[in-house]
Amino acid sequence: MPPHPHDLDARADSLPHRDLLGIQGLTAPEINLILDLADGYVAQNRSARKFSDVLAGRTVVNLFFENSTRTRTSFELAAKRLGGDAINMSVDGSSVKKGETLIDTAMTLNAMHLDVLVVRHQESGAPKLLADKVNCAVINAGDGAHEHPTQALLDALTIRRHKGSLKGLTVAICGDILHSRVARSNIHLLNIMGANVRVVAPPTLVPSGLDRLGVEVHHSMKTGLKDADIVMMLRLQLERMQGQYLPSQREYFRFFGLDYEKLTVAKPDVLVMHPGPMNRGVEIDSLVADDIHRSVILEQVELGVAVRMACLDLLTRTRN
Repeated sequence: MPPHPHDLDARADSLPHRDLLGIQGLTAPEINLILDLADGYVAQNRSARKFSDVLAGRTVVNLFFENSTRTRTSFELAAKRLGGDAINMSVDGSSVKKGETLIDTAMTLNAMHLDVLVVRHQESGAPKLLADKVNCAVINAGDGAHEHPTQALLDALTIRRHKGSLKGLTVAICGDILHSRVARSNIHLLNIMGANVRVVAPPTLVPSGLDRLGVEVHHSMKTGLKDADIVMMLRLQLERMQGQYLPSQREYFRFFGLDYEKLTVAKPDVLVMHPGPMNRGVEIDSLVADDIHRSVILEQVELGVAVRMACLDLLTRTRN
């Protein structure tokens, strides 16, 4: 039985962070605290009483400079289920289109006494830049190819609920590592929590020096997936590719797309994950993606709301 969120009040004081800008800098106890609190919110979200007043009187603004469906909706739902005011802003509807700078936009919002600013931006480091300028808490909802901390936390919660712990598990992260902020945040988190991390990708999609982050690098699904407990597939981020990284998507699926044949070398109880949106037939076969005995992709979406509720809760408690 997961702890009720209110049972964690005393431990909540032990999160010594003003913002959540990345997984780097968090400790294992801090990650476990977020996951424990999120576990309680999973139970709340599955009950008839989905709403509470934890964020009553608080204002959360989602400032997204890139298109997003699931992440922005997830943050909005999280804030509303905690009783807060949630406001969505996109670049198309903001003064950025009129020439306003990123910092001017943030300072304008800051003058309205926000409590939490959730930022997605195409440039790495943009949330940190804003956090240095505003008084409210800032949550990084994905910046360039740098980090996406709440995605890594929801992935960790999904794994922990199925496997009991992350320690000692072998996790294979497969696909477009080069452009993936999800991969970086997961590598940091999995290393902190004691998992064995592999990345599997063609050489053109692996950044140089990645092995210095403490991962095994494989260029073959056969060796990379051998005895894996978890397989995380990543989307090919074609919108970030300038130049020819692959012969063709058909060729890519043949060698790096996840299908049942490649999955046979993993452990029989392997979990298949994907942060979405999926490109079926490119990085993953539909039969695997929809396999209710192995795929936890939709569960990741569900648990994402609970993890974001926990993050909003903890960061606003810290600022009381």
